[in-house]
Amino acid sequence: MTGFLLSVHVLGAILAIGPVAVAASVFPRAVREAFAEPREPRKTALPVVLHRIVRVYAVVGIVVPVFGFATGASLGVLADPWLIASIVLTAGAAAMLVALVLPGQRRALALLGDGHNANDAGTVDAPAVVRRLGMQAGVFNLLWAIVVVLMIYRPGSTTGAGL
Repeated sequence: MTGFLLSVHVLGAILAIGPVAVAASVFPRAVREAFAEPREPRKTALPVVLHRIVRVYAVVGIVVPVFGFATGASLGVLADPWLIASIVLTAGAAAMLVALVLPGQRRALALLGDGHNANDAGTVDAPAVVRRLGMQAGVFNLLWAIVVVLMIYRPGSTTGAGL
């Protein structure tokens, strides 16, 4: 049973968190290009699609910690420091996604939909919104990278998987 739980956990991470990480990273560049050419339908459609990917896959990504807890329980490692650290980092990444990345993307899309352009005088600072989104996506991805390393390295592991 542990193998099944671990398999679903890892597949969930790859198939759900991976697209969120990539789409969140690509979004700032896509929205920057859309601000530069707001009348170009192909340029303005891409940020909308990327936001939808982040939003939908974030919900699907709930399967990852659910099966992670089940796997940890079946392995008897729920109290191990590396797993607690991973849980805290995962919660931080999820909070960042829900509280910063998704609302920031919605804000950028609203600016784009209102016809704001990075070159318009007297408008919201669209480049600052885009820079902030890029930073937030980078931190989100860094948190997930650390979690992946902790999952593979597992300090104190007796499996030989340590560095």
